[in-house]
Amino acid sequence: MRREIIKKKNFEDIFLTKEEGYPSEYGTYPYNREMGEYIKKGMVCIDKPMGPSSHEVVVWVRKILEVNKTGHTGTLDPRVTGVLPIMIEHTTKLVKYLQESDKEYIALMHLHGDVKKDRIEKVMEEFVGKIYQRPPLKSAVKKRLRIREIKEIEILEIDGRNILFRVACEAGTYIRKLCVDIGEVLGVGAHMQELRRIRTGEFDESKAFTLHDLLDAYIFWKEEGEEKYLRKIIMPMEEVAKSMKKIIIKDTAVDAICHGAPLTATGIHYIEKTIKRGDIIALFTLKSELVAIARSHMDAEEILKAKRGIVAETLRVIMERGTYPSYWRRGKEKD
Repeated sequence: MRREIIKKKNFEDIFLTKEEGYPSEYGTYPYNREMGEYIKKGMVCIDKPMGPSSHEVVVWVRKILEVNKTGHTGTLDPRVTGVLPIMIEHTTKLVKYLQESDKEYIALMHLHGDVKKDRIEKVMEEFVGKIYQRPPLKSAVKKRLRIREIKEIEILEIDGRNILFRVACEAGTYIRKLCVDIGEVLGVGAHMQELRRIRTGEFDESKAFTLHDLLDAYIFWKEEGEEKYLRKIIMPMEEVAKSMKKIIIKDTAVDAICHGAPLTATGIHYIEKTIKRGDIIALFTLKSELVAIARSHMDAEEILKAKRGIVAETLRVIMERGTYPSYWRRGKEKD
């Protein structure tokens, strides 16, 4: 089995080729990892039920999988349901980067007075774009005014004073506060009655499983040696980073990056065309393994033309040292 993280289809439309490369004997394709390693370098999307807090769900996942560390990528209130991506062991290093991804919700808003349909539609449309929000009193963050972007609002149904709508928004947007603000502009007041998160970044409801699904799959593996159910539920950590802009690096550069070294122009095979100076990017091997998160020092075309020098600064090392040979140490020994 060899499922691809970085698809070969339309590869030339997405990447610039600095130097052709082919996978070597080192490393492992993410979906081919041994089951124990696969879990510890994985993530799972839980369909959070109403009732428990996000923290409680994270703890349950940790206990089910018998691991030491788990972390979620964005809190859902106890009464809110839906997609809750949970990082396992090594993958917790990526929590920060998925926390910043866009979110999508289905919300039920209740108006405190009667408003005509066309007025509701007009006002809600006005909330698309940059808006000012101050976090609700019950939130855990500072109550300072902040700017958030509403990418899209779609009214799904209006039934009297109840409005069911879908909203895609920037991370950190409070839908409860959005409902209150819409009610104020309508002049009748409103509150959020129900909320379900249907997407976090690239992860939507189709990739979410219940805690019972996870427990059953884990028991199948532990007691009967059947891996397929657990492999269906848990995804490799590379799935978290695959939506980021990417540079595919040489095997000879991997271990140096794992020791925190910056990426130089000589260590690159392929560069995603859309990379700009200052972008946060993901560094991958030829086998689609995630090596590190970095910040680009150049645009893609500049990286392509560069003969030497640093092209990206390593921000967060993900891969363990020693996974690939230490070619850089050999160079030092020769010196």
